[in-house]
Amino acid sequence: MNKDNEEPIRGLFITGTDTGVGKTMVTAAIAAALRADGCEAGVWKPVQSGALLGSGETDAEQLLQLTGINERPDAVAPFTFEAPLAPMLAARQAGVTLTMQELIAAGKPLMERYDALLVEGAGGVAVPLNDDALMVDLIAELQIPALIVARSGLGTINHTILTAAFLRHYKIPIIGVILNDGDDPDIQNDPSVVTNAELIEQYSGLPVLGRFPFLPADEVHTDLLIHTARKSIQLAPIKKALNIVPQ
Repeated sequence: MNKDNEEPIRGLFITGTDTGVGKTMVTAAIAAALRADGCEAGVWKPVQSGALLGSGETDAEQLLQLTGINERPDAVAPFTFEAPLAPMLAARQAGVTLTMQELIAAGKPLMERYDALLVEGAGGVAVPLNDDALMVDLIAELQIPALIVARSGLGTINHTILTAAFLRHYKIPIIGVILNDGDDPDIQNDPSVVTNAELIEQYSGLPVLGRFPFLPADEVHTDLLIHTARKSIQLAPIKKALNIVPQ
């Protein structure tokens, strides 16, 4: 995307402090809630690794299943690689070299088809995409703000502050942080969760927009995600970032 010739897309990049922090569940919940509120929101996973489309195990397939969006998985995730490696290495193992131009071009149809686009990254902001670019470079190229998904438990303060500092180094606006209990049913036994949000706000200067609770995987469905998002996440700043007019 040429910054001199292209208008910024109406989107939000959802990144994580690490892999496995629950970006997909949070992205799906936000998308489902926005759609329930009348916004034609779409989802985009520019690159993913660890499974192939058709397995039912990819993030893109989960995003579509959880949101009810009627879209082809290969349109949502144009670059999917089987190896459970960083995108650059997984692509290289498949004989592919990722380029920024191809990544963005593959997402153009989604940018044009939806009112707003939730873009889910792979891993964290310093994940390599190719020999010259990291995930943060893709965010900067898209010219959209970021939302950080972080673990609720011990260690999240350090990871979140470092992620925010890296995004700020690239002058990427950050609308806030969402803490995620993830798939840990015992998170309540972690005493750090009581103060983590407050300390992240104190040291990063970013608002914590909510804490997404543990949801049993076999019980998750679209309506539950909508209800949970409305109850646990401040959606107003997200709608503002996407320029969504309240209904």
